[in-house]
Amino acid sequence: MEKLSCFKAYDIRGQLGSELNEDIAYRIGRATGQYLNAQQIAIGGDIRLSSEALKQAVANGLMDAGTDVIDIGMTGTEEIYFAAQHLPVDGAIEITASHNPMDYNGMKLVRKNARPISGDTGLHDIRRLAESQNFKAPSSPGTLSRQSILEPYIDHLMGYINSDNISPLKLVVNAGNGAAGHVIDALEEKFQQQRIPIKFIKVHHQPDGTFPHGIPNPLLPECRQDTTDAVIKHRADMGIAWDGDFDRCFLFDEKGQFIEGYYIVGLLAEAFLKKYPGSKIIHDPRLTWNTIECVKKSGGISVQSKTGHAFIKERMRKEDAIYGGEMSAHHYFRDFAYCDSGMIPWLLVAELLSIKKQTLSELVEQRIQAFPSSGEINSRLKNPNASIARVRQAYEKDALNTDETDGISLEFEQWRFNLRASNTEPVVRLNVESRGNPALMQQKTQEILGAVAISHR
Repeated sequence: MEKLSCFKAYDIRGQLGSELNEDIAYRIGRATGQYLNAQQIAIGGDIRLSSEALKQAVANGLMDAGTDVIDIGMTGTEEIYFAAQHLPVDGAIEITASHNPMDYNGMKLVRKNARPISGDTGLHDIRRLAESQNFKAPSSPGTLSRQSILEPYIDHLMGYINSDNISPLKLVVNAGNGAAGHVIDALEEKFQQQRIPIKFIKVHHQPDGTFPHGIPNPLLPECRQDTTDAVIKHRADMGIAWDGDFDRCFLFDEKGQFIEGYYIVGLLAEAFLKKYPGSKIIHDPRLTWNTIECVKKSGGISVQSKTGHAFIKERMRKEDAIYGGEMSAHHYFRDFAYCDSGMIPWLLVAELLSIKKQTLSELVEQRIQAFPSSGEINSRLKNPNASIARVRQAYEKDALNTDETDGISLEFEQWRFNLRASNTEPVVRLNVESRGNPALMQQKTQEILGAVAISHR
């Protein structure tokens, strides 16, 4: 029985041809339809050159499992999340490899109401079924229909802001030739209808699966320059850049400076707590002090969750949290079926800039000074867990607090760090922050990186 290596902890991703092809995509569709016993499933795909053929193969598999398929066209991942809550479907599948290299593609699967299907919640069962091909014959094959959900999705997005609050703003928007462009165009039309004074400067706007300006992943410093340059050239109030399937958005201030996702979490927590006082806010354990302080000052309750979308969504449902944020620029919203969106965050920040009559740099400057952070630093190692154990042994005796929610977090009087192993590759990820002391933060970052390297030898 052929093992399928494209199944990962949270989704499906693989190299085209060897790990993911139309035959494998058909089997995944067939297995998903059978596993969910689904009457109807929505599918969409990003702009990669292989996405349309893989989407058709998945649809064929679903129909042969007796499932009716609604193809919602070229979409970002969050449009599929929206479809799974808006349409009368038993689940939804997005064909995307997000920010992976050109020769990759993949899938993200959700159940009804956009509940994630990951390793612990059915993805391994779907894999085993796709590998064994132990498929049942349905009483009748499913049908294929096409439907656009763009209009209700745009209406939903507009519900997060009060258009009367918006003052004139000029925004640079960089879709990176990914899937975000059509949503920006639809929002622009809506802004014009409602006389919302936001002007877009569009960079790399047209969807293009050859990615002429490189794979869109603004988490990488080399992918940020075009947004920075456009903000400075056009004297924009803010820059926004997305990854390929736009489930993450990255913000740049009016000086063109990239803002770490960590500080945006605190900003959005504050925005939500103004609208919903006393609510719960979920955050990940990598960098925490700024978020905890922002939530406390705004009268909310901060709750820590393990990193990763499946864990955050599950915890948000359990706590009925209004908002959840990860420093990796994933932002989750209760009213968006607890899912992550790359569109809602910048709409909220644009409203916040208007209400507070401050620039983005002014909004985050104090927070960055109060809790300077290293950003996530990755080290590729043969044995990540052994390295983490040695670092823990070296530092834990002086720590005020040890937390094992995700890897290890050690807290001291003036600084803290989190060190964790990747779920998907032999890498350890380090994050360090301090209380108002950049020099201490940098010193401790180098110290721990040195300890990781020594334990690797």
